[in-house]
Amino acid sequence: MSNRDVYQRQAETYAAERNISLFERPWLDRVLADVPSGGAVLDLGCGAGAPIGVFLSDAGYDVTGVDYAPAMLALYARRLPQARVIEADMRALALDRQFDAIIGWGSFFHLTQDAQRAALPTIAEYLAPGGRLLLTVGPGAGEVWGTVAGERVYHASLSPDEYAEILSAAGAPVEAFVPEDPEARGHTLLLARRAV
Repeated sequence: MSNRDVYQRQAETYAAERNISLFERPWLDRVLADVPSGGAVLDLGCGAGAPIGVFLSDAGYDVTGVDYAPAMLALYARRLPQARVIEADMRALALDRQFDAIIGWGSFFHLTQDAQRAALPTIAEYLAPGGRLLLTVGPGAGEVWGTVAGERVYHASLSPDEYAEILSAAGAPVEAFVPEDPEARGHTLLLARRAV
């Protein structure tokens, strides 16, 4: 059983149960700090679109949502009819543009450790000069299981030092790493920025 299958089956339930209070806002403000009005933002592992996709669209950004679960993308497209939606696996992105910001909230950490090592440099390549990347990861290297609508889903993380090494080599050094941020309901956040 794959995470994708779980999200495909549970899209409607996930969307109904997703916290939409926008507790993510302080971190969204950080990743978007230098993005101009109308700037291109990639919502990576976009899910059903609320609250992050809706926030981005309402703020006037040019939003692209990428997800590997068609049922999630259908909900995203319904909520954000003006956004581009692309069915793709973040382990094998092939996009036609760069982005002023890339946000992978609640998505990137579903990749295995080896998949994260392979995918992260490619994801960083899609950052425009000066663009920022925001990911939820784990506080340290490891693997854990969580649940979505009662079904098990896999999570993994590298160490903060390894993330820093990979992103520095990719030209997008880490700006901030906050483990289990109490202001973000215990999520661990990684913020990186591509050199201008």
